[in-house]
Amino acid sequence: MRAIRKYANRRLYDTSESRYVTLEDIRKLIVDQENFYVEDSKSGEDLTRNILLQIITEQENQGGDEKGRPMFSNKVLQQLIRFYGDSMQGSMSGYLEQSVNIFMEQQKLLREQMQQAIKANPMQAASPMDVMRKVAEQNLLLWKSLAGGSLGRSVVDKTPEDKKTDDK
Repeated sequence: MRAIRKYANRRLYDTSESRYVTLEDIRKLIVDQENFYVEDSKSGEDLTRNILLQIITEQENQGGDEKGRPMFSNKVLQQLIRFYGDSMQGSMSGYLEQSVNIFMEQQKLLREQMQQAIKANPMQAASPMDVMRKVAEQNLLLWKSLAGGSLGRSVVDKTPEDKKTDDK
């Protein structure tokens, strides 16, 4: 695993390549799926999480995607903040991690299905919208099973009796 050391002057040093690196260099390591950790040069304290949060903040401040949209809206950030200190904080962490993993798996499947459809019959391949619709339907089923298993049923799925109990 690659070790990055953070010095008091805020500089980051990649011990594998014997050179100073930037947050952008570390972001590239993440994109390339390189394993690394960041440690304080003096205390040896693990600073990886802090650096990851810095990278997210920097990406959000730069506008997020190619259209200038950040990934996290103000509403999403506020909702996440509300979970801190809540009894569901631990569950939310696992739920988010599982949700992101499922999303990534679905994206991979979508890409593979599109490539297979194009290779099989380039002239009559399923439209991207058909493939996306199928994936969306699968995602909906996965989300419902996740919500039912780890965080309880959503308001939409509750019976009238459940809603009466919640109102008390």
